[in-house]
Amino acid sequence: MARLKEKYNEQIKNELVSKFNYSSVMEVPKIEKIVVNMGVGDAVQNSKVLDTAVEELQAITGQKPVITKAKKSIATFRLREGMPIGAKVTLRGERMYDFLDKLISVSLPRVRDFRGISKKAFDGRGNYTLGVKEQLIFPEIDYDKVSKVRGMDIVVVTTANTDEEARELLTQFGMPFQK
Repeated sequence: MARLKEKYNEQIKNELVSKFNYSSVMEVPKIEKIVVNMGVGDAVQNSKVLDTAVEELQAITGQKPVITKAKKSIATFRLREGMPIGAKVTLRGERMYDFLDKLISVSLPRVRDFRGISKKAFDGRGNYTLGVKEQLIFPEIDYDKVSKVRGMDIVVVTTANTDEEARELLTQFGMPFQK
């Protein structure tokens, strides 16, 4: 069983109940899913770029990505509706906890000049979005094989009702927020 899941069940639940005075254990917020999204704008000119992005995303998450397509045509970007312009992965369950564990303990500390992640990136409904500027911080990515540095968005969706509860939940998991 995933390390963070055990920690959540044995420790974090009780601490959150005592902090927010929930009447039932079922009210305690939990992480529902993590969505990792990689926009590949260059795929418009060169469709091979997307394949490498998909491979990298699969290596990082251990799950096959879905290719996202353009919803609208935008002439200035030479973009037509339905063109593939990115890839995303939705992680749940064990894989989600494994990914979060890896993100917190291995990848984030590898970011250059890292001072913690922003506290302001909550959306008001208890979800947290984190932008990563380069895919090289993940240990699965081989530096020599990377053709172009790409960023990605990581969205952590929780069942929390407020940002405060979500922040507390993620802090308990060990997310390195700025002081």
